[in-house]
Amino acid sequence: MASHEFQPGKLIIGAFLIGAAVAYAGDAGGLWDTPWFAMVPLVVCGLCLAGTAAMIARLIRRRRTAHRTTPRRVTGD
Repeated sequence: MASHEFQPGKLIIGAFLIGAAVAYAGDAGGLWDTPWFAMVPLVVCGLCLAGTAAMIARLIRRRRTAHRTTPRRVTGD
């Protein structure tokens, strides 16, 4: 199985969208009443958190690869 890099932004937005789907499913099933405008802050917060997590993960990956590829100077005495 091919390995892939971990992408926390996709995990976070997936969790928030599943939460929105559960809220609407509960409303459709008659378990509770979910107003249509309640999903806007949920999805927007999820997108903001996912974007922040993706940026942080990218910065970490960029620093790691830059650190590994930086040639080290060898000084001879």
